[in-house]
Amino acid sequence: MAWHREPLVGFDLETTGTDPLDARIVTAAVVGLRAGGPVRRRTWMADPGIRIPAQASAIHGISSERAAAEGRPAPEVADEVAETLTGYWAQGVPVVAYNAAFDLTLLSAELQRHGLPSLSERLGGRPIGPVIDPYTIDRAVDRYRKGKRTLEAVCVEYGVTLDSAHNAEADALAAVRVACAIAERHASVAELSPHDLHERQVRWYAQWAADFQRFLRKKGTEDAVVDPSWPLREHAPVSG
Repeated sequence: MAWHREPLVGFDLETTGTDPLDARIVTAAVVGLRAGGPVRRRTWMADPGIRIPAQASAIHGISSERAAAEGRPAPEVADEVAETLTGYWAQGVPVVAYNAAFDLTLLSAELQRHGLPSLSERLGGRPIGPVIDPYTIDRAVDRYRKGKRTLEAVCVEYGVTLDSAHNAEADALAAVRVACAIAERHASVAELSPHDLHERQVRWYAQWAADFQRFLRKKGTEDAVVDPSWPLREHAPVSG
């Protein structure tokens, strides 16, 4: 049976900012799905230990005051999220995350920041995965489509309902349904095994990064650096 008709897990973070090596977790969700419907959900709110910028609060609706009052310590949240994801990987269940390079790098940075075991260490030293990223896949299989590629825009493209954008649980659920919709539309994606699709995304992302780097240089942005690694930069230095 094709991977998109097997159990999948959606993952999403809402955070304090847009730099995955510096931003902190505010909310997180891991949603297990079978036959397109959620069968298990876990959600978290963290006290990130820093002020949540107003711009971030305006997006996900969590203020610094609420996070401090209702959120759990950031190390506990990061540890539990990591244990939940690696538990699914250990069972062979793919984790779906929209723009996985951001969420997984940020989670990895939080684990490093708090002196916690990395994702790979929790898997006995083997690489993480399989990871399925609808953002990377859509950008590869429909390269020349015009318009935005935000989760909201891609949900519209593939006819997926997104009930509450920038709510971690809703975004995690939508990411899985978008991945399945892409597989239904593109047989070349559906016919790959989850592990083969993971490896294909590594190459797609690296090619996109190289193309984008060339584009920036043509525009004269000489100091811009686009990291070609996917789905995370596990050993990159992080801010304290």
